[in-house]
Amino acid sequence: MRILITGNAGYVGPVLVGHLRRSMPDAAVMGVDTGLFAHCLTTRRQLPEVGVHVQHHADVRDVSPALLEGVDAVVHLAAVSNDPMGNRFSAVTAEINRDASVRLALAARDAGVKHFVFASSCSVYGAGGDAPRTERDEVNPLTAYASSKVDTERALADADLGGLVVTCLRFATACGMAPRLRLDLVLNDFVASALATGEIVVLSDGSPWRPLIHVADMARAIEWAVRRPVSAGGPLLVVNAGSNEWNYRVSDLAEAVAAAVPGTTVSINRNAAPDKRSYRVDFSLFGALAPEHRPVVGLPAAIDGLVNGLREIGFANADFRNSPLMRLKTLEAHIGEGRLSEELRWKVFGA
Repeated sequence: MRILITGNAGYVGPVLVGHLRRSMPDAAVMGVDTGLFAHCLTTRRQLPEVGVHVQHHADVRDVSPALLEGVDAVVHLAAVSNDPMGNRFSAVTAEINRDASVRLALAARDAGVKHFVFASSCSVYGAGGDAPRTERDEVNPLTAYASSKVDTERALADADLGGLVVTCLRFATACGMAPRLRLDLVLNDFVASALATGEIVVLSDGSPWRPLIHVADMARAIEWAVRRPVSAGGPLLVVNAGSNEWNYRVSDLAEAVAAAVPGTTVSINRNAAPDKRSYRVDFSLFGALAPEHRPVVGLPAAIDGLVNGLREIGFANADFRNSPLMRLKTLEAHIGEGRLSEELRWKVFGA
C-alpha cells in the first residue's frame, strides 16, 4: 500500500508516520509539506522525516497530480491549523483548508486513489451547549478555521467522487507529546505553564466543554480510515473521532494538570464571560464503526507524557506563548523576517 500524507512535518504527522510504519510495515509512506514548522522540533532524537520513504517539499495548493500516481490512500493533514491563525489569515485559511483540499480530493479521484482521509474538527459544533453533539446535529462554526472544515465537508459531499472512499474525521482537540509539539492547544498549554511557571491561568470562567484526543489515538483513527471498507459508513463518511470519556470542562483539565505537577496553582477568572466555543461531543458512531481503533490513551497518561517529554528536552520557557511552539508566532516570525508572504508562500529559501 502507498500512502501520501500532506502536512507530515507538523504536530500530528510525525506521530502518524511512526504509527503507520509500525502497524503497516509493508506500506510505503510518503510525505508532502511546505516546511513552515519544520524547525519547531521538541525532540532530541532523529529528525521525524527519516520515517518516510519519500519526502516531497511543496505547498498543498500546488501539489502536482504526478505525486498521486500509484498512491492508494491520501491522508490530508495540511491546513492553517487553529483559530488564531485562521483569524489572522482568514482568506488564506479558506484557500488552503477548503479550496486546496477539494482540489486535492478530485485530483486523487482522477489518479485512481482509493481512499481520501480528511482531518476535520469537532470545532465545527461551535457553541454546542451541554448536550453531546452527534454527526446528525447542526453545526455552528464560530471561526474561520471551523468554517473552512465545514465548507470542505460539504464540498466533498456535493462532489462526484467516483470510486474514491472519503472519510472526514472530526477530531476532538489534539493533545499529547510529539516531536513537533504545539503549545497552542489547551492541555499542552496547561502542562507547559505548570512546568515553566508553577501556575495555570484560565482566562475564561473555566466552564467551556472540550473533547480531547491524544495524537497517538488520532494516528490509530487514521490507520482505520485509510483501509475503511465502504460497508463501514458508505463512500463518504463524516464521523466524530474521539472518546465519550474525553469530554472535559476547561477547569477540570486545569485541575488535573495541577494535581499531576505538585506545587502548581490554578487561577480561574470566574467573572469572565463564558467562551462561546463550548461543545460536548458524542463519539458513539466512531466506536461502533471502528471498535478496534477507539482511543486508548487517557487523560492521566497524556499529562504524564507531556510532563516527561518536556522535561526530557529541558523545557523551562516561561514566555513560551511567544515562542516557535505557538504556530501563529512562527508564521509571524517568518513574515517579519521576510521569508514568507502574507499569503503564506515562501519568498526566500535558505534564509
